[in-house]
Amino acid sequence: MNAGEIQKLSTLLEISQTLGSTLNLKSSLARVLEILETNHGTLSGAIMLLDEETGELAIEAATGISWQATHRAKYRLGEGITGRVVESGRPVVVPQVSREPLFLNRTGVWKESGREEMTFICVPITVDNRTVGALGVNLRYKKDRNYDRSVKFLGIVASMIGQAVRIHRLIEAERQRLLDENMQLRKELRERYDFRNIIGTSRQMRQVYEQVAQVAPTNTTVLIRGESGTGKELIAHAIHYNSPRADKPFVKVSCGALPESLIESELFGYEPGAFTDARTRKKGRFELAHGGTLFLDEVGELSPSTQVKLLRVLQEREFERLGGVETIKVNVRLIAATNKDLEAAMQQGKFRQDLYYRLNVFTIYLPPLRERGSDILLLADHFVQKYAAEHGKDVRRISTPAIDMLMSYHWPGNVRELENCIERAVLLCEGGVIHAHHLPPSLQTAELSGTLPRLSLSAAVESYEKDLILDALKTARGNQAKAARLLDTTERIIRYKVKKYGIDCSRFKA
Repeated sequence: MNAGEIQKLSTLLEISQTLGSTLNLKSSLARVLEILETNHGTLSGAIMLLDEETGELAIEAATGISWQATHRAKYRLGEGITGRVVESGRPVVVPQVSREPLFLNRTGVWKESGREEMTFICVPITVDNRTVGALGVNLRYKKDRNYDRSVKFLGIVASMIGQAVRIHRLIEAERQRLLDENMQLRKELRERYDFRNIIGTSRQMRQVYEQVAQVAPTNTTVLIRGESGTGKELIAHAIHYNSPRADKPFVKVSCGALPESLIESELFGYEPGAFTDARTRKKGRFELAHGGTLFLDEVGELSPSTQVKLLRVLQEREFERLGGVETIKVNVRLIAATNKDLEAAMQQGKFRQDLYYRLNVFTIYLPPLRERGSDILLLADHFVQKYAAEHGKDVRRISTPAIDMLMSYHWPGNVRELENCIERAVLLCEGGVIHAHHLPPSLQTAELSGTLPRLSLSAAVESYEKDLILDALKTARGNQAKAARLLDTTERIIRYKVKKYGIDCSRFKA
């Protein structure tokens, strides 16, 4: 093997390493041309790729060509040497460019006067057996140049470039897919948490919607108060996704779910060696939420030491990671939520007064479900539709006795308890209607709900019979004859039962 062959192998290795070392296609292609110039004395070179939309060839990278010419030079398929190479997929050698009329010289690398004779070699770049561009180089003219070897060598280089282009396009396609998916998910989240889609039309909830609409466009700190299960996180989402920060992260931290030893590292992050097993740097939730919103749920559970650090972040918008000395500045909107009486906690010395006033800038109070009775049926119908679709059940409505039980219950677990109750009922329901016996025992037991008396066997049978008749009358809009047909019995029996149970049929008429 002679020195020339060894140099070509060395060049191919260097080009392979260059193309595999970075995801920046443009810079790696420029470096490939520089390697050819250094190792093989090319006077100039260009890598042209086909634009699928315009159908034109444009220079992606070049050496020995002015940047003005690089941006100006474009070729159509079949135009000039380069256009013909891409169109045919075959290499072309022009030993002397001065004698070739098809050499258009749009890059200005050769001028008829004052320039030595040049050789131009152009080889196709292929991806998946389809020509997508061309590699063209200009060399000093030599009578004894072995053009076959030069074409084969440049063909190998073009093949390596083609593989790099293919990988780049796959990565770009995947990146674009992820971007599109991300945008779609953000759009769905924005629609999902639009406060106009939150269930509830009671006076208390209308007031909540007004407050959300007022505070969402601002950067004000918000404190959401209410009992557990009232939907505080849902309101926090609604504020974020209706704010100017909607395209930035929404990061949530459940302060009550994390032990005191971990809460600081979760909020502020840590440096390697800050504590045992801290081998790498970890960003805290404040850093992850930079530019967006940080939601601190159960903020009343924070320890006194963490309260001090949180106060500093709220005041100065800066902090240090655990074990670190670098001060990190953040731009974060804070939304806090609690089901605790913070005023009482301040009196007991469990919650800092200065932190309370920092958090209590704009307070939104979420009423318990027992105070918004008109929303119970709306929420129940919503959950029936949701879980019927989720579990593939054909459940369409709730019977009148079941509705009465739902309306009579005091709901200590609020909306969360109602949702769980309806999901259970949907799973148990075999027909299209949820009946009273599908509801949890907590709604059916006198000691817990106060909705049903203690029944004997005969009374329980009568109660179930009454439920069926009420449900049929509701479907038939108070028409007793139609209700009798639905229950596969006679109108006389229905009239007797209606009188026996004291049912007012007029309440079901439209």
